[in-house]
Amino acid sequence: MTPWYIATEPFTPQERDRWDRYVAWSGLTQLSEVVSLDGMLCPTILRDLKDEYWPHIVNENFMLNFFVDLDFLMAEVSEIARKNVLCVFRNPSEPPIAPSSGRFEFLGYDLVDREGTASALTNCGGFPDVFDIAELSRVGLMEDFRRAADVQEKLILLHPKERHANCHRWAIFRLIDA
Repeated sequence: MTPWYIATEPFTPQERDRWDRYVAWSGLTQLSEVVSLDGMLCPTILRDLKDEYWPHIVNENFMLNFFVDLDFLMAEVSEIARKNVLCVFRNPSEPPIAPSSGRFEFLGYDLVDREGTASALTNCGGFPDVFDIAELSRVGLMEDFRRAADVQEKLILLHPKERHANCHRWAIFRLIDA
């Protein structure tokens, strides 16, 4: 499994009104923040694709915001104080281990539609026939590998016409000293 890296905007109670509206809408009262690859809740910090990025990014549809070179990404976001630098694995076959032992903390698994627009866990109004929102951690992720895989399968099985139910399962680690 190859790790990919991305820098995203944090979504926390510091956003006051936006946060309060989100928690009221979602019912996710257990959250202390949202850490997600959901482009609406936690947009990528590097929105513009520069020519010099090409040797350092994942060259795949909908994945152009992901970097394969952590040092390059860190240099690009070094001047941005408020950020989440994430190490992610797409659809891992087993629980992954983050590179650079000790620099990343495991946060959990996100289920994001294949276009990278919405998390089925935190931004689709819930799928109560598939999972209970109480299963989500304080950052809006599933902590158990098997349960996340089960929810991923059940979403597409029970909601085949819902585009946000056809998801990638992402293991997410956060850089501790970003």
